[in-house]
Amino acid sequence: MYKTGIVSLVLIGGIVCCLSFMQRKDGTDLRAVYSQPVDKWPAPHVDSGIQWKELAGLPGVDPDFLELMEDPLIHLGKLLFFDPLLSGSSQISCSSCHDPEMGWAEKRSISLGHDHLTGKRNAPSLLNVFYRQTLFWDGRTGSLSEQALEPLTSHVEMNMDLKKLPKKLGKIQAYKHLFKEAYGSDKITVDRITTALSAFQQTIKSKQSAFDKFLAGDKKAMTDEALEGLHLFRTTARCMNCHHGPYFSDEQFHNIGLTYYKRELEDLGRYNVTKRADDVGKFKTPSLRDVMYTGPWMHNGVFDKMDGLLMIYNSGMQMINPTPAEKLADSLYPVTSPILQPLRLTQKEVRALVAFMEAISANPYVMDRPILPR
Repeated sequence: MYKTGIVSLVLIGGIVCCLSFMQRKDGTDLRAVYSQPVDKWPAPHVDSGIQWKELAGLPGVDPDFLELMEDPLIHLGKLLFFDPLLSGSSQISCSSCHDPEMGWAEKRSISLGHDHLTGKRNAPSLLNVFYRQTLFWDGRTGSLSEQALEPLTSHVEMNMDLKKLPKKLGKIQAYKHLFKEAYGSDKITVDRITTALSAFQQTIKSKQSAFDKFLAGDKKAMTDEALEGLHLFRTTARCMNCHHGPYFSDEQFHNIGLTYYKRELEDLGRYNVTKRADDVGKFKTPSLRDVMYTGPWMHNGVFDKMDGLLMIYNSGMQMINPTPAEKLADSLYPVTSPILQPLRLTQKEVRALVAFMEAISANPYVMDRPILPR
């Protein structure tokens, strides 16, 4: 009798919990609402002037993917991406900081490079990098070919002398053959190396998540809790101000209060590129695709728990609002974006947002490391 009563209470509790997500206090059935076409969804809560795009799904696996990977240029780029010979020490490859088993990022807050030196920033994921309008946290380059030069030559990363790289690879007969297949001649140049790397990285794309399957018609693909998170994401949590469109990023730069101005961890972000005072502390909005596999998060990797990160946003982040006198005395004094505001979400609502983050994170990308030419 006692055990039966306990089981009954557990079952009842589970049903109540489920119903609390299926139907909100105002009577809204979120599954019914979000099972409608996207253009029938409730309007998102975004600030005036925000040029937002509605969330959208991604297609399924490209049936021609395996054939695409056999393209000589892409195949060459893949080998170069995983080859530590591209570093001065011959110990560090692009995949050292962008590991396919770690969401094409890494689990360190800050990457270890040449001689175990570190910079200031977390390695961003390369998932869907083909769509990014600018690259790096500060947006300092606009193409993957240009981007590749920076880690290759950085003393704290791969520390490679580009003048020596073609000759270094040219000592391996198999690479000469691969370059000839890709370009029509076996000449190895830095430009050809970065072009091949770019071609490969453009193939790194997210798989379909539960959210994508839900949008494609599988209305059971998302849990009730994740649907609650979707609704909060678009409304009360104000996430759509910066994270929207199919890749959940506005491709813009914002100061969210993590500048650490005049402190040990100081990083002025976009200002280092533009030298505009208004850009102090601004960093590029990351994509949230597969976000649960790409932590730790933020430009300096300071958050390793999603619920903790969301609670910081819930508090309004670190609001830095200098007085007019302080700003006049120091034009570089950072100002947190007014988009950030205290949200007053409950713990239950934060958990629902985490469930939605899980729903937009597809199964981890699997790619075997290739056998390298030697």
